[in-house]
Amino acid sequence: MADRPRPYLALLRGQVSAQASYRVSFAIDVGTNVIATVLDVLTVLVLFRVTKALGGFTLREAMVMVGLTALAFAAADLTVGNIERVKLYVNTGRLDAVLVRPLGVLPQLVLMDIPIRKAARSVFGATVLGVALASVDIDWTVARVALLVYAVLGGVLFFASIFVATASVAFWWIESGEFGNAFTYGGREFTTYPINIYSGWFRRVFAYGLGFGFVAYYPALALLGRTDPLGLPGWVGYAAPGVSVIVAAAAAAVWRVGVRHYRSTGS
Repeated sequence: MADRPRPYLALLRGQVSAQASYRVSFAIDVGTNVIATVLDVLTVLVLFRVTKALGGFTLREAMVMVGLTALAFAAADLTVGNIERVKLYVNTGRLDAVLVRPLGVLPQLVLMDIPIRKAARSVFGATVLGVALASVDIDWTVARVALLVYAVLGGVLFFASIFVATASVAFWWIESGEFGNAFTYGGREFTTYPINIYSGWFRRVFAYGLGFGFVAYYPALALLGRTDPLGLPGWVGYAAPGVSVIVAAAAAAVWRVGVRHYRSTGS
């Protein structure tokens, strides 16, 4: 039992060493990744240049949602984002080599190409969240402190589950193209803004059906002490991060079915 983590740690050390060996390239990759996250935040700031409130929320209140989303997505992208490469392994048959090893399939795929360069995104996301929380008047209680930690962890688990679930499509549909990005990166954009600015079936599907509304919007309402303009009770904000557990269970089930469905190259 004590030896089980060692192969995974060896894979991780190998990836860190390989990526850091080309220092200039590594530094450029880190910089471009930070810039990508900065641009996401700047988009929100530009939007508020033309309006004082969005969906009834001020810039400072909206930035709490931005910070929760930025940190959760960046951390999930860092840890399991490269799982989207599974379609390459399925298409080329390289997944066979992973399956014959006495190790978990998902951890191997994650650690085979973990993008260390994306770590700076998580740091920037945490900074945005910290500044946003400091700029608003929050009555900090034990419950709210616990909610903040719970919401961040839940958001990471939620986005990680979306990455895994959408990557699993490759077991049936190798040429899935940008299908996964519509839910991963598209979901990140959706959760960046108050969900009450969306309407109709789009909000019902993404916010409630797929659960994106429970990543940042409802936890932010609870932290800010705001009532929900859409009418849900206040306790939903505290329970919202728990949705990530349901999504994770669903993603795990889809992944297991996909691995069992795999029939080597050409499947």
